[in-house]
Amino acid sequence: MRGAAMSLTRSRRIRNRTRGAAVGAACALLAIVGVTSTSAAPLTPPAGMSTVTVEGVEVHIKGFKFIPADVKVPAGAKVTVINEDSAPHTLTATEAYAFDTGTIEAGASGTFTAPTKPGSYPFFCSVHPEMKGTLVVS
Repeated sequence: MRGAAMSLTRSRRIRNRTRGAAVGAACALLAIVGVTSTSAAPLTPPAGMSTVTVEGVEVHIKGFKFIPADVKVPAGAKVTVINEDSAPHTLTATEAYAFDTGTIEAGASGTFTAPTKPGSYPFFCSVHPEMKGTLVVS
């Protein structure tokens, strides 16, 4: 019986050492993360500017308007168009079929890739032609 008790005690010591090493590693990681992280508030783009995300740029459709109407993007950027209206819309280049989201139903979104050639590309909604804007590719 004594051998079994010693074996159990030795097992506990090994587990405690392993657990202690894991706790120490976790503390070291937290110390590193704590030193390198920042607590600054996220930046909000000024009114009228597009929202830049990791994937690209967002354009919202609300009140039968493109927000923003003038969108500045780098060449080849992914552009996401979010329809916040109750009617379907498109975001379609007026010339040379440079880009088109197709019909975006109410509450849905669509995407397109900006042209790779820098320049200004006027666009409109093919369902509501009075809705207009410009994509500026740099």
